[in-house]
Amino acid sequence: MNDLTPNIPDVVAEVSALFERYEQALIDKNVDVLDATFWRSPHTIRYSLHENGYGFDQIHGHRVARPPGPGIKEKRLRLEILTLGRDLATVNLEFKIRGKDLVGRQTQTWVRFPNAGWKVIAAHVSTMNEKPLW
Repeated sequence: MNDLTPNIPDVVAEVSALFERYEQALIDKNVDVLDATFWRSPHTIRYSLHENGYGFDQIHGHRVARPPGPGIKEKRLRLEILTLGRDLATVNLEFKIRGKDLVGRQTQTWVRFPNAGWKVIAAHVSTMNEKPLW
């Protein structure tokens, strides 16, 4: 069985650096970096606030159409990175939505491929009320 040791420090550091690179690429609209982050597969999925991307080609199409700029993130509230072994990771970010009483949630599932390195295979962004409904 594969070693699924959680949060090996050098693996966490690798994934963290790639996540930060991706976040900066969103602001800069660096489509090359955004594309390089995602697995080039029809199986890759990215759910966003304003579109659903099924497969790399659709995700790329949304990237090209999106305007550059700071985006929806006003400030980070919580970032959680979990790695299992050396080839699987999840990144979860909770953030304040710019100018609204909403909290955003971003999830990415990362896999290290033998010939391609770390790639996001699934991603999801959603919002919720800043204050609990109950």
